[in-house]
Amino acid sequence: MNQSSAEPQADSAADIPEEQLNRAIEELRGALREEARQSPDGERQERQTPPNAAVVMNIPVEVQIVLGSTEMQVSELLALQKGSTVALNRRIGEPVDVVVNGRRIARGEITVLESDPSRFGIKLTEIITAAKPA
Repeated sequence: MNQSSAEPQADSAADIPEEQLNRAIEELRGALREEARQSPDGERQERQTPPNAAVVMNIPVEVQIVLGSTEMQVSELLALQKGSTVALNRRIGEPVDVVVNGRRIARGEITVLESDPSRFGIKLTEIITAAKPA
């Protein structure tokens, strides 16, 4: 994707108020929970799509998996070179944070992909509920 095509989408996402995004996130979580429920005969229950779901589904988001963090002085940062090791504030096996648009939404553990052992992914272990706007 080139820069020019990504820019207008980012602008449209920035125009949507945070309260509306929070409401849309909660609607999507409810829809996902509803989809996961099954009727007694094993058939998935039919779910209704929220009226603004199409708008929400087209909003670009930045997803980050945060392995850890550290603080260092500028002089230490400038001294980094190829092969340098930076110690993070987490240990091997501790959960990593899933951050969407600067907000932590989940935690998970690093896992190797079964379909491609040369790649890794994140297995979600906890979904963090969004705080309701006041």
